Amino acid sequence: MADRLAQVSGHLTNTYGRGLLVGEVAIITGDAALLFAKEGAKVVVSDLDEKKAQVVVDEIKAAGGDALAVGGDVGAEDFPQKVLEATIKKYGKLNHIVNNAGFTFDRMLHTTPDDAFDIIIKVHVRAPFRLVRAAAPYMRIKVKSSIINVSSVSGLHGSVGQINYAAAKSGEWGLFGVRANTVAFGFVQTRLTQAKEEGASIEIDGKKVALGIPKAQSAGAGTSAIPLGRAATPDEAAAAMLFLASPLASYVSGHTLEVTGGQGI
Repeated sequence: MADRLAQVSGHLTNTYGRGLLVGEVAIITGDAALLFAKEGAKVVVSDLDEKKAQVVVDEIKAAGGDALAVGGDVGAEDFPQKVLEATIKKYGKLNHIVNNAGFTFDRMLHTTPDDAFDIIIKVHVRAPFRLVRAAAPYMRIKVKSSIINVSSVSGLHGSVGQINYAAAKSGEWGLFGVRANTVAFGFVQTRLTQAKEEGASIEIDGKKVALGIPKAQSAGAGTSAIPLGRAATPDEAAAAMLFLASPLASYVSGHTLEVTGGQGI
């Protein structure tokens, strides 16, 4: 036990190729790839912008890890087959899926058009379902497997102006050893929480969607209700996902882990 605790407490300083996920293969849509790779996983990094995914892959490879970039819209009809074929062709197996891709498209309920509601449901609910369904042949084979769906405290408690996002964020394979869990994040320092005034955006189904939150919130006002007094770093968010994918959570399934700095207590 002491040796195991020492391994866990020192995991952030492990070299690539050693750690909690040695030899395992993970598909990660969105962030968290660097930490999974550092823990020994072979990572398939997916992003709407394949160039961004390739930057992460290059960083992993430069540090001695193994990774593959697959770009594409997670909501596209062909995405599950595309990313799974690339994964199996290169690595021959799949252990973990981290459904972490998403964005916000805020509107007050009475001004929310159908397309603003539908696109959020498509990306946050339908896309993870379709990827997990397509992955069934590779995960229902008694290998060490886990599915981690990234949610938000908006799905648990609601947020003003986010009827679509909150609705979208609201484990039938246990017999095959597949664990399924959810992480409900609070305020995390990502592209989604940068100042909206900076003009970052993505294009989904031909529509330009602005990313971020109002500058007053991103600058610190948004942390006033957080007991720890700050937003989470991307590494802290990734660590929660790593925990659920790791042997440390081998008996954790069907759980929603709130990672909020105490927000809402």
